[in-house]
Amino acid sequence: MKRANQVILLLIVLFLLACLWRMLAGVEFAWPVGEIADLRLKRLVSAVAVGSSLAVSGVLLQALLRNPLASPFILGLASGSGFGVVTGIWLGSVFTFSAGLITYGILPALLGALAALGLVFLLGRRHGQIDPLSLVLVGVVISAVFGALSLFILHLLPPGKMALLMYWMMGRLSDDRGWPLVITICLFSVAGTVVSALLGRSLDAMSLGDDEAISLGLPLYRLRSVLLVLSGLLTAGAVVLAGPIGFIGLISPHLVRLTTGPAHRRLVVGSALLGSVIVLSADSIVNSFRLSGGRLPIGIFTALIGGPVFLWILRSNWRENA
Repeated sequence: MKRANQVILLLIVLFLLACLWRMLAGVEFAWPVGEIADLRLKRLVSAVAVGSSLAVSGVLLQALLRNPLASPFILGLASGSGFGVVTGIWLGSVFTFSAGLITYGILPALLGALAALGLVFLLGRRHGQIDPLSLVLVGVVISAVFGALSLFILHLLPPGKMALLMYWMMGRLSDDRGWPLVITICLFSVAGTVVSALLGRSLDAMSLGDDEAISLGLPLYRLRSVLLVLSGLLTAGAVVLAGPIGFIGLISPHLVRLTTGPAHRRLVVGSALLGSVIVLSADSIVNSFRLSGGRLPIGIFTALIGGPVFLWILRSNWRENA
C-alpha cells in the first residue's frame, strides 16, 4: 500500500512537470504570452484528455476481457473510431448537413468503436468461449480492415481535406480544434475516469472470475455493458481530438500494474496520470523543433515506444501460459 501511494505521488509530480514542459516547449523555450499561451494551453488540455482517456479505456478493456494485451489500439477501437469520424465527414460533404456533433463529434466515433469491439467479441470466440489470443489476432485484423476502409473513404474527399485527415490519422493534436470541443471531450474524460475509479471494487471482483463475481452479487451483464460503452466513449473522444494514437492504452495500465498492484481504483488513477504524461511529453518533443514537412505526429513516438513494449508483454504472456 505504501509503495503504491508513493508511485501515485511520483506520477502526480511527473504530470505537473510534463504540464510545465508543455507550456514552455516550442521553437523558443520560454513562457508563452497572448495567443501562443492560449494555443499551448489548449494543446495541454487536449493532451491530458487524450492520454488519460486512452489509458483508462485500456484498463477497462483489460478488466473486461481479463487480458493484459487488450487496448483500444490492439482491439481495433481506435481504428473503428477513426473510420466513424472519416465516414461522418464524408457523409457531411455529400449530403451537406451541419458539421456539428454528427460529422466531427463523438457520435460517429463512438459508433465506430462499438462496431469494432462488437466484431472482435463476435469473431474472437472459440467453442463459445472468449479466447485471449484469438481476441488479439482478430483485433489486429479488424484494426487493419477499418484502417483500409478509412483510407478508401479519404480518397473520396477533396484533395485538401484528404491531406489534413491523412495527417490526423497518424496521431496528431490539431491546432484548429476549438475550445468548446476540447472542453467537452475533457469533461467526458474526467467523468469517465471518475466513474471507472468508482467501479474499482467491482472490477476487482470481476477479475476473480464469473462464478466468484456472481457469488458476490455482482451484476455482470450490466457491468459489462457499462464497461463497453465507457471504453468506447473514452476512445471516441480521444480519436476525435488526436486521431488513432497507438499503445497508450497498453503501456500505461501495464506499467502502473507492475508498480502499484492489481487494485483497479489505483490502477485507473495511475494509468490516467501516466497516459497524460506520455502524450504531454510526446507533444512537447514534437513541438520543440520543426522539420521541412512540419511537426511530426505524436503517433510516431507512441508507436516507437509502444511496439517494443507490446512485444515484451506478449512474450511475458507466452511464458506464463507455457
